Amino acid sequence: MGRKGSPRSPQAEGGSRAASPPPSASSSPRSLLWALPEELLLLICSYLDAQALGRLGQVCRRLRFLSSRDLLWRRIARGCLNSGFTQLGTDLAAGIPVKERVKVSQNWRHGRCRREAVLKWKCNLMPWMELDGEYLYLSQAENIHAYRLCPDGAGLQRHPQAIFSGHQEDVCRFVLVNSHIVSGGGDGNIVLHKIRGSYSVKFSAHEQEVNCVDFQGGLIVSGSRDRTAKVWSLSAGRVGQCLHTVQTEDRVWSIAISPLLSGQLLTCLGTDFHRGAGVLDVFYETPSLLLSCGYDTYIRYWDIRTSTRKCVQEWEEPHDSALYCIRSDKNHMIASGSSYYGVVRLWDKRQTRCLQSFHLSSPTSSPVYCLRFSTTHLYAALASALHILDFTAP
Repeated sequence: MGRKGSPRSPQAEGGSRAASPPPSASSSPRSLLWALPEELLLLICSYLDAQALGRLGQVCRRLRFLSSRDLLWRRIARGCLNSGFTQLGTDLAAGIPVKERVKVSQNWRHGRCRREAVLKWKCNLMPWMELDGEYLYLSQAENIHAYRLCPDGAGLQRHPQAIFSGHQEDVCRFVLVNSHIVSGGGDGNIVLHKIRGSYSVKFSAHEQEVNCVDFQGGLIVSGSRDRTAKVWSLSAGRVGQCLHTVQTEDRVWSIAISPLLSGQLLTCLGTDFHRGAGVLDVFYETPSLLLSCGYDTYIRYWDIRTSTRKCVQEWEEPHDSALYCIRSDKNHMIASGSSYYGVVRLWDKRQTRCLQSFHLSSPTSSPVYCLRFSTTHLYAALASALHILDFTAP
């Protein structure tokens, strides 16, 4: 029997003396574990949560490799915010390890990020933007600038790689689809550019400014201050020809083509809106599910398979501010931009209250005119600056 304070036995330390025979494979629990087929090991690990998988990876190199497999983290990631998976399980961020996305997702949930104003301009604008791979496209006055993102996504090059022009007044909104930019301007015109090439088309669309546009499958839809929405053809020989005109009771601030691409007005959403409570942004998640926001301070979630008269869920902006823009990860997270003090809010559809808030323009007041995000960064365009929120920061 060992004396008090004497060294522990080699067995207790997990080692063995040279004179002691090594344990046989049949008596070693570790050997028995690794004798199992990898499919069974993965099945066992699939019952673990994120914390248990993380601890398992600290045991040894082999378990660290096994516990880091995307197969194990995919189930966990689908329940996280902005991890790159849609409701249907489609992976929108293939190539990025799922385990790393789950880690960053916790920063989104808890609001942990680094903020920076990366671009500033002297006069107040109403910018709009789109993200496309390595580039961020940003409207500034009558032009659209293409900026290359830094490799880590935390910033962008100060000078644009390309400038797309064609409007005589400010660009109101634009979309980026299939390597084409379609923009509507305050001059009432619609301009189409091919990103890689000199091809462009310009035509007069409305009597007043074109507040919004969308483009898909050879069709352009536009909405204007003149209280009309129009559908335009881009087919050969009919470029710029108006196919449909929809008369509305108020100016059209936002428009979107359904992924079903019918080309016709099928229905109107909602019946209980007050006059002037216009929709300022619309975002389709699937052909049947879409989000809307606007002047009446509500985010609404619509399922057109069940009802077009009443939304299935809604969230109210806590400070009673109009909501200028909205986006979702097509799963659990919604991001919205408010009309006062540059407030960006994150929402979890499974909760009724706002999850996180970020004030970007204090002490001066500016709306968030547009926002976009990836799995790691959020970009918010205000009246005088472009802000980036980096959620990879600890």
